[in-house]
Amino acid sequence: MSTTDPAPPVPALPTQDVDRSDPDRRGWLKEAVRKVRAESGRSADTHLLAFPLPEEWGVDLYLKDESTHPTGSLKHRLARSLFLHALCNGWIRQGRPVIEASSGSTAVSEAYFAKLIGVPFIAVMPRTTSSEKTRLIEFHGGTCHLVDDPRTVYEVSARLAAESGGHFMDQFTYAERATDWRGNNNIAESVYQQLAGERYPEPAWIVATAGTGGTSATFARYIRYMQYDTRVCVPDPENSCFFDGWTRGDPEATSDCGSRIEGIGRPRMEPSFVPAAVDRMMKVPDAASVAAVRQLDRVLGRRAGGSTGTGLWSSLRIVARMLAAGEQGSVVTLLCDPGERYLDKYYADSWLARQGLDIAPYTRTLERFLASGEWVEPH
Repeated sequence: MSTTDPAPPVPALPTQDVDRSDPDRRGWLKEAVRKVRAESGRSADTHLLAFPLPEEWGVDLYLKDESTHPTGSLKHRLARSLFLHALCNGWIRQGRPVIEASSGSTAVSEAYFAKLIGVPFIAVMPRTTSSEKTRLIEFHGGTCHLVDDPRTVYEVSARLAAESGGHFMDQFTYAERATDWRGNNNIAESVYQQLAGERYPEPAWIVATAGTGGTSATFARYIRYMQYDTRVCVPDPENSCFFDGWTRGDPEATSDCGSRIEGIGRPRMEPSFVPAAVDRMMKVPDAASVAAVRQLDRVLGRRAGGSTGTGLWSSLRIVARMLAAGEQGSVVTLLCDPGERYLDKYYADSWLARQGLDIAPYTRTLERFLASGEWVEPH
C-alpha cells in the first residue's frame, strides 16, 4: 500500500445505552426520603442535664439526655442518618427488608424508620438482649432473629440480606460516614449550642462510649473542624476490644465474648471506630458502670441504661482529676437510653449475683467523692 493511500475507514461502533431508571421506584424513593426528613423536623432537640456538683469545685458536669428521642435512645439519630444514607445510595428498595446487626437500641430505632417508610425490618441480635428491647422492636413492626454467639451477628445479617434480596444496613461500617460531622444539627453541634450560655461554654472533655464508634468520631471531627480545644474520652466496658486495640495500635484486636453493657463494647475493632480521633480511653469494670447508673437514679431521679453508667463513671473520674489538679471547666457525657429497658438487668440484684458483680466498692467510691471531693479507687 502506498504511503499516500488513505487509511481504511474504522467501522462505527453502535451506541450502547442502558436506561435503568424506574419512575415508580424513583417516586417511592422521593417519598421515603421526604418522610424521614420530615420526622427530623418533628423531633425537638434533646435536653442537656446538669449533674449536681458543688459550685466551688469549679467543674461542671452535664449529661446530654438522648433518651427523649421518639425511640428512646441516642441511636435514633444514627438510625435516621443510616436510613437517609442508604436511601440516597439506592440501597433500600420498596418491599424488600432492611436487616441490621444490633445489640438492641439501634434495632428499635431502625424498626421505627422502616415502619415509617413501609419496608420490613429484621434485627439480628444476641439472645441475651433485654426482653424489653425485643418487645419494642416488635412493637414498631420489626422481627427479631436471635443468635447464641454475638460474634455471628454480622455474617447472619449478610446472609439474610442475600437470601431475601434486602439490604444489610451494617451500622458498624457506616455509622461514622452516614452522619454529617460538620454540623447540620448533629449531636456535637447541639451540645456546643446548648453550652453557649454556661460558665464554661467550651468543655474540657467530651466523654462518649462506643458501640459503633460513630458518636465519638462525630464529636472528634466536629471539634477539630471548629478548632476547639476539647478532648474526647472513650470509656470501654469489659469484654470489649476497643481499649486493647487502641492502646496497642492493633486494628485486628478481638474479644472472645460479648459485652454485658448493652449498646457498647464490641468483639472486634469496628470500621466506624476511628482510633486516631480519640484522645483518651478508660477500661471501666462492669460493676462500676452499674454502680454509676444507680447513683444517677439516686442523684437525679433518672434511670438509664448501663452504657450511661460507663460514661458517667469515667466522667466523674475525670472531674476528680481536674479537681485535684486545680483545673476548672466542664465535662459532657451522654444519657444514652432509659433504664426501664433494663429493669431485669442493671436494676436487679439477682442479675448482678448471677453475673458475679459486686457494685458495693464502686458505690462507696462514688458516694465518698460526691460528699467530699476525694476520689479513692475501689479495692
